[in-house]
Amino acid sequence: MNNARWIAAAAALAAFAVPVVLTLSWIGAAEERLAEVEAATISDDSPPAVAVARNANEEYCTPELKQILRRVLTSCGLIGGAGGRGCQPLEARNVATMDDADFNALFVPMRERGGIVQYEQGSAELTGPGVQLIDRTFADRRGASYFFVVSRASPEGATDRNRELSRERAEAVMTHLEETFSDPQLEREVGLLWLGEEYAQLDPSFCDWTRSGESGQCESEDLNRSAFIAWIDCRL
Repeated sequence: MNNARWIAAAAALAAFAVPVVLTLSWIGAAEERLAEVEAATISDDSPPAVAVARNANEEYCTPELKQILRRVLTSCGLIGGAGGRGCQPLEARNVATMDDADFNALFVPMRERGGIVQYEQGSAELTGPGVQLIDRTFADRRGASYFFVVSRASPEGATDRNRELSRERAEAVMTHLEETFSDPQLEREVGLLWLGEEYAQLDPSFCDWTRSGESGQCESEDLNRSAFIAWIDCRL
């Protein structure tokens, strides 16, 4: 009789132990899988889950450049709570406090990140190649904070009209970004500078940049019917 009770008790204990062992086994397997996932997540070979400003503060991000960028961003309303987005031509000159060549030199180190969107004479309408260049350049953010659009007009026609034309060209880029990219912070990321024909005209040294115009067509007029675009990698 006692033996029967011991056998029954042992059977009950075994029945209870099986799910416990299975549960512990499942937990152990889950913990191992979690450890594997976490290890893969933090592996040096794995891409980051979010964009990281790896290129921020590169060698060209000198204190002088940062000071100029900060002035431009503040004047254009991107930082510091100043005014609206966009700078008028003379404001851009005053904020930069430098001559044309030095202003353009600020952007030369950004050649690999930037591009020049070109327009037809007297037009602010984006071309197919221009749209492709904007999309490709904007998508290649790499964690940068600010996207600059610096538009110009060639010295053909009235100065006042060229001011307006360069503004329309900058706004055409912004409108395309708004319609293409779902980014609620867009207006806090994109700085528009329109320079007209009066300031910082591009010279032929910019012909070998990535441009949306025809490769064999790069006169001064062609270059300056344009909008320079680039992400700024400096931390301010």
